[in-house]
Amino acid sequence: MRARYEEYSSPFSARYTSPECQRLFSAHFKISTFRKLWVSLAKAEQKLGLSITHQQIAQLEDNVEKIDFDAALAYEKKFKHDVMAHIHAFGDQCPEAKPIIHLGATSTFVTDNTDLIQLKLGLELLLSKMVEVVRLMSKLAASEAATPCLGYTHFQPAQPVTIGKRICLWLQDFLMDAEEFERLAKSLPFLGAKGATGTQSSFLALFEGDEKKVHELEKKIASDFGFTKILSIAGQTYTRKLDLNILNALASFAASSHKMATDIRLLAHEGEMFEGFGEEQIGSSAMPYKRNPIYSERICGLARFVMSLPQNPAFTAATQWLERSLDDSSNRRFSIPEAFLGADAILNLLIHLLTHLEIDRVRAKENLEAQIHHLAMENLLMMAVKKGEDRQVVHEKLRKLSTQKNVNLTKELGLDANEVASCVDPSKLIGLAPDQTRHFLKEEVAPFLKRHQNQKQVSSTRIEV
Repeated sequence: MRARYEEYSSPFSARYTSPECQRLFSAHFKISTFRKLWVSLAKAEQKLGLSITHQQIAQLEDNVEKIDFDAALAYEKKFKHDVMAHIHAFGDQCPEAKPIIHLGATSTFVTDNTDLIQLKLGLELLLSKMVEVVRLMSKLAASEAATPCLGYTHFQPAQPVTIGKRICLWLQDFLMDAEEFERLAKSLPFLGAKGATGTQSSFLALFEGDEKKVHELEKKIASDFGFTKILSIAGQTYTRKLDLNILNALASFAASSHKMATDIRLLAHEGEMFEGFGEEQIGSSAMPYKRNPIYSERICGLARFVMSLPQNPAFTAATQWLERSLDDSSNRRFSIPEAFLGADAILNLLIHLLTHLEIDRVRAKENLEAQIHHLAMENLLMMAVKKGEDRQVVHEKLRKLSTQKNVNLTKELGLDANEVASCVDPSKLIGLAPDQTRHFLKEEVAPFLKRHQNQKQVSSTRIEV
């Protein structure tokens, strides 16, 4: 056996992704789910009158988790068919039940239904972490709802906002993503038992033409795995549009994450917002003083990867031939799991980042005050016009004054000192930002969090380096 560090290991498994997400997309979870589906199929067929004994079902159930992967691999080398390999490996462990394993089914009964189970559980896992991200951001936004800071457009100084309002810009995007995860998880359908081309003819033959039993079979199996909706139309596979919709949602979430992490990197440069920094953490091998936003940078890197992945299901959905082809299988084996592993890694980083985020209100105030006379010009313009001045004339005066230093605004604009002071007061320049923040948190964020109020708080798992 080669040493661990002599083999390639996915950075997701070795470095970034949580154990719970890795388990969900592990070989053991996949094949044990195959076996659970075969058990469910046998139970449903027995209840609907087929000659399957309790002993056969009990033998299947006893061996669901006892997977001999070496035996399956040996069969696959022989058959060149992974599902048949696992049918035979399972059958060897359950000799009495071997004749009825996979009865009436085709390979996608286990492969596609397992994929849908993983997709549903994956969305629920990501949603649980999204709830924590929304909760942390909501709390932070509420505490900073009225804290003035310099606004930026084109990363140039612009009208003041508040720190809480800026956080809500990020939070709004994440809330949209969370609600989309929620919608997809609830609406995801089960493929069911459709047969070789989706017509269910094999099951119709098993039940001697009894259409009701065919439909009841699907309902029983779907119910065993928590699905209330079953696709009414399918070829051999479920429509690959489902994969595309889900990976688009993951890419959208990654884009939201990239936006927020980029903003934090910019604000770290301005000295207004920082990641937590460990006591022994090193920012640079050459520059001891450096305090780099490493988690935000990592989020951006992982987000770009996840954002690139929807091309795979788009091409796959576009190139499915008629009732099915098999060129989707090898691609989907890694493109779908890695999208979830990437999203999970980003969420772990976001939770860690938000838990340790530091805001320097003093620096934010200093940066704002350094630009305040420029930023007050719109209010000064409104004040002067209200006192009878010509708007265009005052605008031209302000444009010229903006390039000068130590300007006496009271003299140039015909305003008294109190009027000028009121225009340069930061609290008068932030508009409705505090109210917008509180309204958004109350009317849009709070209902979402209330729906998930019984969920336990999630920690940032797998932040080791």
